[in-house]
Amino acid sequence: MPSDVIGLSIFNQQTSEFEWKPGPIFSNVVVADEINRATPKTQSALLEAMAEEQVTVDGVSRGLPLPFIVIATQNPSEHHGTYPLPESQLDRFMLRLHMGYPAVDDEKRILRDREQVNPLEFIEAVLSQDDVTEIQTAVTKVRFDEALVDYLLQIVDATRKSDAFELGISPRGSLALFRSAQALALIEGRNYCIADDVKNLVLPVFAHRVIVSSRSSGLKNRTREAEEALKGILQTVVVPI
Repeated sequence: MPSDVIGLSIFNQQTSEFEWKPGPIFSNVVVADEINRATPKTQSALLEAMAEEQVTVDGVSRGLPLPFIVIATQNPSEHHGTYPLPESQLDRFMLRLHMGYPAVDDEKRILRDREQVNPLEFIEAVLSQDDVTEIQTAVTKVRFDEALVDYLLQIVDATRKSDAFELGISPRGSLALFRSAQALALIEGRNYCIADDVKNLVLPVFAHRVIVSSRSSGLKNRTREAEEALKGILQTVVVPI
């Protein structure tokens, strides 16, 4: 239920007043495991939180603690007991990454690490709230040249004109790619963006936002079809020198 995520007001018989009981969404990092197993109403409870960093219950809006980050996992759509995520919900996620299976050596390390104890029981914080806020501020200061902005917007415009898509990228998607490219540059130790920062992030930032055209005949997997169409766009848009 949405109240399980957001929280609810409970009547206190002793004081004859309603008391607000915040839900788990009032956290800095919210992990929604197998989000597409939640009902549509429960999924929609995240919409306002992810867009406005607040929730509204009984006409009262309550701000969420900052920084606020949502991480979700999703089962393949062909599994029973799942609900498709609406476009408005998907658009709130900055990135979608395919995890896949671990490499053999990595999976061997997973088994060995759990031979006697569970390493998850010994996890310690590596960043504070202030550290995350400082990093977010630093990302906004990464330089993004005008030629790269034009390159990004040409890619966006191509998604809106492509016959492969019924719905192209929204301004929210444009901003997500812009900010993600800045973040990638910062991670790689640069205070400026390059074309590869934009190009390498088009699929993880855009593929879950576009709607594949029903007229498009190709792969049955719409996610893969969206990625293939985006790869085609990247090949046609000229990379700035």
